[in-house]
Amino acid sequence: MIDHSSIKKVVLAYSGGLDTSIIIPWLKENYNNCEVVAVSADVGQGSELDGLEEKAIQTGASKLYIEDLTDEMVDEVIIPSMKMGAKYENYLLGTAFARPIIAKRLVEIAKKEGADAICHGCTGKGNDQVRFELAIKRFAPEMKIIAPWREWDIKGRDEEIDYAEAHNIPLKISRETNYSKDKNLWHLSHEGLDLEDPANEPLYEKEGFLEMGVSPLAAPDKPTYVTLDFVKGVPVAIDGENMKASDIIRKLNKLGGENGIGLLDIVENRLVGMKDRGVYETPGGTILYHAHEALEMITIDKDTAHMKAKLAVDFADLVYNGKWFTPLREALSAFADKTQEHVTGTVKLKLYKGNIINAGITSPESLYSEELVTFEESDYNQDDATGFINLWGLPDTVQALREQGKLK
Repeated sequence: MIDHSSIKKVVLAYSGGLDTSIIIPWLKENYNNCEVVAVSADVGQGSELDGLEEKAIQTGASKLYIEDLTDEMVDEVIIPSMKMGAKYENYLLGTAFARPIIAKRLVEIAKKEGADAICHGCTGKGNDQVRFELAIKRFAPEMKIIAPWREWDIKGRDEEIDYAEAHNIPLKISRETNYSKDKNLWHLSHEGLDLEDPANEPLYEKEGFLEMGVSPLAAPDKPTYVTLDFVKGVPVAIDGENMKASDIIRKLNKLGGENGIGLLDIVENRLVGMKDRGVYETPGGTILYHAHEALEMITIDKDTAHMKAKLAVDFADLVYNGKWFTPLREALSAFADKTQEHVTGTVKLKLYKGNIINAGITSPESLYSEELVTFEESDYNQDDATGFINLWGLPDTVQALREQGKLK
């Protein structure tokens, strides 16, 4: 247990959501009126940052840092993960992508401020507590960590709202719209309320449920075409216009959202052992992953592609389980970079009512040979297959001869 009397200043990971909104007064009440320095990470969540400074100060924080970490998240975590093709049970890791970058900055600010502890609003049931704390331990192993959900008597989100109302803390939610959400440039997650029962269909058509796009039912009846250019596995242009990766994702979010792309409803296996139902919106990310995989089909050899697919599962586990800043993750990223040396080219896609349809792939580094594969006349000697099959099937032939008693 932390000696409460030793805590004079706390750096709080502050989103302005329900959990972190009530943590500021709770810290001051339970940690001897300590100074609370709030830190909000701008990871592309947009309007959620509006009015945060005023709210943080009014609820007891001494100051608020708003740190723009969007490009750092995209360039240092998302793109390397996309190169590997990392997916956790089909989940594109939106929340997990942001956490190591946020935690690293929390440590930097805590050291700058001379803080005694870092505090986060993650529950004791979830994955994020592990992601934050492993990164904090990596960069500040002696730093004390305060996790109110593992200390206070509050039992659930209704009681959190009661606490907020009792302390005159303004909230943007009501008890009826009290989904647990996490948003950044890459995605938006929805958990809680009716979604806690996997038997319930998500309310995709209900006004206000989806925030990054529309249901496929509400998407246009006409398809939208989009073209993406990659250089060594990195997206560099969309529809012929060069731009940085984060801006490509922003544009893909718009196009994907309008066409009902990127909805995922899964029951995933949390790190702590329980199964959890979540609904995710990842419009731009889903398109980007699809395009990248399409380009790899013609630019990466079979053995490398198959090994990469196997290692992608391990890589995704590392990201999901909070082990971004580890030697193994770095080694796997080095492998991924090597596989991307020839992943350069252009992918054209058709977006239509939740579907992503390949509409053409080209690459100056392609391994695809139309002359080799054609059904028409070519220089390929089909009789070469006879000797190949005889050798490839030799073990089967020997086994059959043994069973027939004919092996000499």
